[in-house]
Amino acid sequence: MVPDGYYYALALAGAAVLLGWLAGPVWALPACLLAVFFLWFFRDPERVISDSAGAVVSPADGKVTDVSSILMNGIARTRISIFLSVFDVHVNRSPTAGVIKDVRYQKGKFLNAMNPASAEHNEQNTVTVEADGQTVAFKQIAGLLARRIVFTKRVGDPVMRGERVGLIKFGSRVDVLLDASANLHIKVGDRVKGGSSVLAYLGRVPEPLTTVGQNRLVKEFCDGS
Repeated sequence: MVPDGYYYALALAGAAVLLGWLAGPVWALPACLLAVFFLWFFRDPERVISDSAGAVVSPADGKVTDVSSILMNGIARTRISIFLSVFDVHVNRSPTAGVIKDVRYQKGKFLNAMNPASAEHNEQNTVTVEADGQTVAFKQIAGLLARRIVFTKRVGDPVMRGERVGLIKFGSRVDVLLDASANLHIKVGDRVKGGSSVLAYLGRVPEPLTTVGQNRLVKEFCDGS
């Protein structure tokens, strides 16, 4: 459970007690239901993180709404957009292991996160992680209901793949920006889970050992050796 859930729930539980005492039990019911909702919304389940070389995991729970090529600082990148509804876990995780090289917060609008324009115009926090010469960036983007972006790391901090790094409250979007050569493992419409779903692999993915052996035997046969 994210601590925020307890704060909201305790405040609403207090309001429910007060309403029940002043106006009767029926009036306390909405506050009780909201308290339960906040405890559920701020849930923070454990996840099994992939240890595969080069894996980039999802930084959030949600639905993949866009996979496209864009230019970022004049460099071609692949953008994966993930939409988080109010029913999804809103804890954010680092998509890769490395060091936080840059964090840039941008004030902006609160357009619907499904709107493509939200990636440029909404309030957002862009984080760049670098490891072994590879750079992965991700954006925490506020949505129509989201009014607060939380990021708990600083420039220079090391992070592990799938490590918790922040939170976006009440519906939002997260974009992952990868090198154009990344080997994608998702498509539009897929549902992903933060930390446990692999979005892509950076660099060349090694062939399975059996395949490599078969290819070598074919080459040797063709060469007559």
